[in-house]
Amino acid sequence: MSEPRRLKIWRMRLLMLLAVIGPGFITANVDNDAGGIYTYSAAGAQFGYTLLWVMIPMTIALVVVQEMSARMGAVTGKGLSDLIREEYGFRITFFMMLGLIITNFGNIVAEFAGIASSLELFHISRYISVPVAGVLVWFLVVKGSYKSVEKIFLAASCFYFAYIVAGILAGPSWNEAFIATFKPPARAAFRDSAYLYMIIGVVGTTIAPWMQFYLQSSIVEKGITVREYRASRWDVILGCFFTDIVAWFIVVACAATLYTHGVRQIRDAADAAQALRPLSNEFAYILFAAGLFNASIFAASILPISTAYTVCEGLGFESGVDRKFSEAKVFYWLYTLLLIAGGAVILMPNIPLVKISILSQVVNGIVLPFVLIFMLLLVNKSELMGKHVNGTWFNVIAWATAVIMIGLTIAWFVTGGGS
Repeated sequence: MSEPRRLKIWRMRLLMLLAVIGPGFITANVDNDAGGIYTYSAAGAQFGYTLLWVMIPMTIALVVVQEMSARMGAVTGKGLSDLIREEYGFRITFFMMLGLIITNFGNIVAEFAGIASSLELFHISRYISVPVAGVLVWFLVVKGSYKSVEKIFLAASCFYFAYIVAGILAGPSWNEAFIATFKPPARAAFRDSAYLYMIIGVVGTTIAPWMQFYLQSSIVEKGITVREYRASRWDVILGCFFTDIVAWFIVVACAATLYTHGVRQIRDAADAAQALRPLSNEFAYILFAAGLFNASIFAASILPISTAYTVCEGLGFESGVDRKFSEAKVFYWLYTLLLIAGGAVILMPNIPLVKISILSQVVNGIVLPFVLIFMLLLVNKSELMGKHVNGTWFNVIAWATAVIMIGLTIAWFVTGGGS
């Protein structure tokens, strides 16, 4: 093949990737929301580098699960809850939606907690920051088109580089961190209820159930079909690797500073930022705090959309950011109510924000196997997926993820169910 032709082919592939990039990269990066940042920060503060080994198998599982969602959306042209309703009936769909609404609401509250605590570090009251952020997010989604909203979300995703820089500035023991990434701790750690709780939380915040519903709906709304699917697959893979690299650096930053200096408990992710100030340097603190605000407002936009997508698809209502308010009233009203309720909880006194944040991630991990089982049943239906059914290794990894998460949940209960 001649050099000009080879360059032309690569240019076409790059243009195709740029055309479809968005859903996979955005969905994966919303993993690193306020609840996720708190969970990763708490993991580093409480257990040092000893949870880093989770990142490699978790990334492989995330790629497989997200790819399955994207492939189902491209092949069927339907969202996940839509497919579950069509294949398994309204009753099962209703209970799954109810569980996701409850789980997602805890996550939405965590996002507004992140907005409040990050801006309080810059001396802005939550009674100002939360309502203003809620209104901005509402206008962004309700008044914007899918393309404009997607561009803003992609720009927000890029800001996660702040955590990589913060992790480097924290001055970790690179040798210890790399060894811990490839070597699990001693077997005794797995008999510790708190350690198991944190593993479930880390996996739950990285492979959250809501993500599969949102990603598949985004693929459908963006109009990606089987023809563009190969390029879309790279969107998913790049997003998964980037989000878990960021997660790795958050754990490393807190292990190098908080854990090393004996700070084992933090009240929220803002505590992690505040603690970096005397233990590393001012710039790392500013980056961590700014990154928390970006992550929180980013996820506060996505999570209610995901919930509205799920419910409307399951019940057969019109949904989508490209539709006007009058065309998808149930979708937009549900989105609006979730924003108002999530913000209102943060403005109430004496709310245990930390417990809500970390528990919401653990619940994600406990619920994940049920969503995975439905996905596996659907993606292996040849009458639904044709030649695009799962391959052997995808089935092995996805089923293993479901079984391991069920096993971890049972082990956590058996060891006392503590946090």
